[in-house]
Amino acid sequence: MSSNKRDNILNAALLLFVEQSYTGTTVPDIANKANVGTGTIYRYFESKEVLVNDLYQHWVAELEYALTHDFYKIGVSMREQFHHLIQRIIGFANRNIHALLFIDNNSGRHYLNEHSKNMFNRILSFLGELLESGKQQGLITPLPSNALIAIVYGALVYFYRIILDGGLVETSNLLASLEECCWNAIRVH
Repeated sequence: MSSNKRDNILNAALLLFVEQSYTGTTVPDIANKANVGTGTIYRYFESKEVLVNDLYQHWVAELEYALTHDFYKIGVSMREQFHHLIQRIIGFANRNIHALLFIDNNSGRHYLNEHSKNMFNRILSFLGELLESGKQQGLITPLPSNALIAIVYGALVYFYRIILDGGLVETSNLLASLEECCWNAIRVH
């Protein structure tokens, strides 16, 4: 862990929120895992809700950057864009699997503030625009975009949940097959 107490608190909270959930984690649990006193947490975050929102906003911003940075749609086929998108989600998950699962576990929850919710909605909008483009080209099944996102993003998140739980070992062949299955699930046949 970092020598910075705030970073230690955030790292501990991330792990605990994934392992035990937000509601199942207490501030003393976080303090214990971060090796700080409970009062120290309140020097950096006025409440557990503020802490979860700060953590969520940080990781959603990281995910948004991973997905959208230098993502060019012009002159690239929909299949290539899909591949690029899947590779970015995989890369994000490989850098911090707990962050991907934390985002998924907490999206839309009542304790997230409007800013947190709006940040995730930007990601959904980006994905929705990409899928709408594919639908307009007749390449993507004309289901609602949020259903298509659930099919692909949901599959990837669950895949990494199984990996974290030790039920699968990630290999390049498995990832390629997963991508192909996700593509086949949403493309027009």
